[in-house]
Amino acid sequence: MKRQISRRHLLLSAPALLLGAEAGLGFRFVDITRSAGLAFRHNSGAFGKKYLPETLGPGCAFIDYDNDGWQDILLVNGTEWPDQKKSGSTMKLYRNNRNGTFTDVTRAAGLDVEMYGLGVAVGDYDNDGFPDLFISGYGQSRLFRNTGRGSFVDVTQKSGLGNRVGFSTSALWFDYDRDGLLDLFVCNYVRWSPETDVYCSVTGKDKSYCTPEAYRGATCWLFRNRGDGTFEDVTAKAGLFDSTSKSLGVAMLDYDQDGWPDLFVANDTQPNKLYRNQRNGTFAEIAVKAGVAFSEDGKARAGMGVDAADLDGSGIPSIVVTNFHNEMLGLYKGDSSGVFTDLVPGSYLGAATRNSLGFGCFFFDVDLDGLLDLLVVNGHIDGSVSRVRPEIQHAQPPHLFLHSGNGRFRDVAPDVGGGFAEPKIGRGAAFADIDNDGDLDILITTNGGPVHLYRNDLTIGHRSIRFHLIGTKSNRSAIGAVVRIFYEGTSASRTVKSGSSYLSQSELPVTFGIGLRDLIDRAVVTWPSGRVEEYKNLATGRQYEIVEGQGISSRPYRR
Repeated sequence: MKRQISRRHLLLSAPALLLGAEAGLGFRFVDITRSAGLAFRHNSGAFGKKYLPETLGPGCAFIDYDNDGWQDILLVNGTEWPDQKKSGSTMKLYRNNRNGTFTDVTRAAGLDVEMYGLGVAVGDYDNDGFPDLFISGYGQSRLFRNTGRGSFVDVTQKSGLGNRVGFSTSALWFDYDRDGLLDLFVCNYVRWSPETDVYCSVTGKDKSYCTPEAYRGATCWLFRNRGDGTFEDVTAKAGLFDSTSKSLGVAMLDYDQDGWPDLFVANDTQPNKLYRNQRNGTFAEIAVKAGVAFSEDGKARAGMGVDAADLDGSGIPSIVVTNFHNEMLGLYKGDSSGVFTDLVPGSYLGAATRNSLGFGCFFFDVDLDGLLDLLVVNGHIDGSVSRVRPEIQHAQPPHLFLHSGNGRFRDVAPDVGGGFAEPKIGRGAAFADIDNDGDLDILITTNGGPVHLYRNDLTIGHRSIRFHLIGTKSNRSAIGAVVRIFYEGTSASRTVKSGSSYLSQSELPVTFGIGLRDLIDRAVVTWPSGRVEEYKNLATGRQYEIVEGQGISSRPYRR
């Protein structure tokens, strides 16, 4: 109750006509894209034929590839189609210079590779202490192993992933069998190729991008890590083969809180899927039973982005799914019986998102008050949409929903400054503390356009506490670990995870906002191995590194 009163006091004490960060929000955004040196523009390869993959990308990721404690940036890129003149566009890796700027190190890192990239997932699959990269896309997706010497090596063929060609979108690393090795889950969209491209038209005159209903679906893939640098396709063996799905987003969650990672997959025009880990190498699909397959009125929506988090401190995950315009956001709140309820119909969130076409999304505590807020990135797929639907625009402003407790949200995107609310053809989104000051900054990609990096500047004295986990018996990235903190009779939890959002990856360290408190009573870490560790009386305003079975160390934030 104390947290809700604090937020309400801030909102009501601001002058009614005051705009920007000073409107009682306690934070503001600053667009530092140019000053940070992120000179990137996405190449969709579009040349007039309206090929379906051109509408989807790009994704982005925060990755501390050199293990210096500062988050670097990876931007996925497309390329021209085979019969077009090549421009030499590749993905980009920007090293954090620790002074607010970034340096393009793509060539030195061995990532100047032309491919039609869409998504990215970060995880240390070989447990050598350096995070590796999986880049999904149309055609051959690729696996890049981090050498630990500032560069990556393409191990796609050597790893056994080179014989899987498709239309791959979001992906994530997770240890589904809890053997201490990260396995790889890859979403696939539809069966499309330039040779099978279908002519579609919105206006009845010119060709437009088709909806996925024009194409057959494609199964997702699950690759089990053998521990020798190679992977085994266990999709069918694990019960995940499903050629009806048209998958764009995936999130890891512990649906039933049994310590085994489950998966939620967002499908476009097909029912969403919730795969429950049966702890024997297989999954059971239970989305209909759990109430997350369809909208409240029983319809399959155009699911794009997805995230899962403990929204109320109960330990039970809630799920957010972005959808097409006129479909509204989906925000499914779970209960102890394993059933979810969509909070959006008839709510403020419903009205706010009805005319938006959402892609990237994630839960994070933007103002560090202890409540998880929600970012949603929007943008239509076709520039001609307004000719048919004047109320729908190609470029659309993002939503930043501030959480005031009990599932109540308010969109403050127009008030945060930095040009954040300007319309964009938004796609990927990720967050990280890029300047090690304890709050979370935002990265947004646009289709066929620039990237946007927003620094979060707190104007109120709220503090945070951050945890960077390193597995020993568990996977080295500690993906799947849960940190729960306790203070003043309340609690909150965060999960270390790969994937989520849309085609993108946020940082692996977890952040808790704790308001004005100087201390938390205790933190409990539940590792994927099953080991549980507890640490008491931790000071806030610090980042803690916890090595499984070896203890805890800390350092203050940079000021």
